Amino acid sequence: MIPLRTSPPFRADHVGSLLRPPALLRARQTLTGDELRAAEDAAIRDVVRKQRDAGLQSATDGEFRRASWHMDFIYRLGGVGQAADEHITVRFHNARGDIEFTPAALRVHDRIRLNEPIFADDFAFLRDTVRETAGDTAGDTAGGSGGLVPKLTIPSPSMVHYRGGPAAIDPKVYPDIEEFWRDLSAAYAEQVRRIGALGCTYLQFDDTSLAYLNDPAQRAELAGRGDDAEHMHLRYIKQINAALAAKPAGMTITTHMCRGNFRSSWAASGGYDFVAEALFNELKVDGFFLEYDDERSGGFEPLRFVPPGKMVVLGLVTTKRGELESKDTLKRRIDEAAKFVDLDQLCLSPQCGFSSTVEGNELTEAQQFAKLALIVETAQEVWG
Repeated sequence: MIPLRTSPPFRADHVGSLLRPPALLRARQTLTGDELRAAEDAAIRDVVRKQRDAGLQSATDGEFRRASWHMDFIYRLGGVGQAADEHITVRFHNARGDIEFTPAALRVHDRIRLNEPIFADDFAFLRDTVRETAGDTAGDTAGGSGGLVPKLTIPSPSMVHYRGGPAAIDPKVYPDIEEFWRDLSAAYAEQVRRIGALGCTYLQFDDTSLAYLNDPAQRAELAGRGDDAEHMHLRYIKQINAALAAKPAGMTITTHMCRGNFRSSWAASGGYDFVAEALFNELKVDGFFLEYDDERSGGFEPLRFVPPGKMVVLGLVTTKRGELESKDTLKRRIDEAAKFVDLDQLCLSPQCGFSSTVEGNELTEAQQFAKLALIVETAQEVWG
């Protein structure tokens, strides 16, 4: 029997975002400032306890203070702002048809920099809440107490570029695009350092671009706006690596890739084949959270490129529907994946977050936690 992991990613893990409780959604509509912060604090304390009670070893704040998994972070980078009169329309698909998400566009209007560590106060509150929640449980693990490790999720550097491409970057600020990439990675490197100084030992870079690039339609769209779509994944891998080159000792960094997650809908399709060899061999993260909940993600064959020492967290449990998966089916799929990468390098999680935006996916809070409990139970039976 393979022993329980005591450092992240864990055998039973999750991506990060969780459904916002109805009371918090109401608070977001009626409260501001300190009153809203107090409502968020209360909701986060409750959801950390629920993660502990589900048997998880990591805990996030559910991204409860955000409207979006990525834009709340990106707009706080120095030199990046909203393009007030411009919007980007992203078309998502589901079994009933298509829906559109139209966030404000971004504009790189000045040199990119980190003015202050982003989400620093949010992480500090999560860190302290984890300690308080687990204070009556014996034993410590890296970064937390009693088996809970506080995990922070942020968008990867790729997302600053992928949304708008070259048109979003002021050529007067960056006449040489290489300077843009250097500044972007330097800002992220400083973010990693500063968050590490606050005690963060589990950091996740969320990245839809590296999954989207497996879709020929997405690559055609990028080529149409002037990007080198056939090699964009190599550029993104290079810049993420630059951001992680001086990561603090003892910090685990993972990346999560999905093909879109908005109100139980998706944006792209395609297995990991196009990016797999470079992704798994060259991206200097400790683990990969991979979407694998349906046929849109392709087969497990690309996992043959995963080198020894890297972890793969199989996102076999969907967050897009409330129906509970079969434990036997999950075990069978883990066995299938183990034909291409050693079982000891595998973990289990949901395929994505439950609420990548404030609206959330189409399932209940009870269904959400039933899925997390299923993941824990399945992992215990598979890995011990």
